[in-house]
Amino acid sequence: MVQTLMYGVPSGCSFGSIVALEWLGEPYRLCRIEMPAVVTSNAYRTINPAGETPTLVTATGERISESMAILNHLGARGIDKGLSFAQGTAGFDRLNQMLAFLNTSFFAAFGPLWYALEHEAEGPDRDVLRAYGAAQVAKAHANLEAMLGDKEWLLGDRRTLADAYFIGIARWTKYHDVVDRRDYPGLQRLFERLEADPAVRFAHAIERGEAPVGTGGFQGEVSLNDILRQQALAA
Repeated sequence: MVQTLMYGVPSGCSFGSIVALEWLGEPYRLCRIEMPAVVTSNAYRTINPAGETPTLVTATGERISESMAILNHLGARGIDKGLSFAQGTAGFDRLNQMLAFLNTSFFAAFGPLWYALEHEAEGPDRDVLRAYGAAQVAKAHANLEAMLGDKEWLLGDRRTLADAYFIGIARWTKYHDVVDRRDYPGLQRLFERLEADPAVRFAHAIERGEAPVGTGGFQGEVSLNDILRQQALAA
């Protein structure tokens, strides 16, 4: 069985896991999950009871949800490619610290803005949500800029899975227009470097519904029904 990533569109945080799979180079498939209709469906909840993406169905049929868990699962096989570090090392601790910040602070900062947009908030409610979200996003960008310093990548002189996760979230500024990334020159340089990466361009094309040729181990897309049938046969 080929590992399969169930990714959310439009613009899900699972973007980073697609990039990570391309960097890793192992065989994988993708399964497109429309949000919010399909991701909250009973069919998808049989795979992920939380009704969230991403979900990785491993080569042995196990299911892993949450970006941090998926990235660490992939990273364990990408140590020789410089994508992660051996558990128990200082590098592994720094990677997990960065992933935790990206998940709990950088990602979460956009929460009020997504709520206002997706629930079509209006009037004072919208103003409050956007003001709070804008402050949180600006704070998260300032903190991450300080953490990046003059490094080429988030953890130093080589890209890691933290950079893959970052690019999937950093692009959300275009939807909300509450910060100008150019005010954070280090993050802007990192964003531009990643946007030029073939794996990132591939992930963008996948989200647009195109049929790009990957540079990794991409073996095509399957449907949710395909995965459900495979799970039933394996039961």
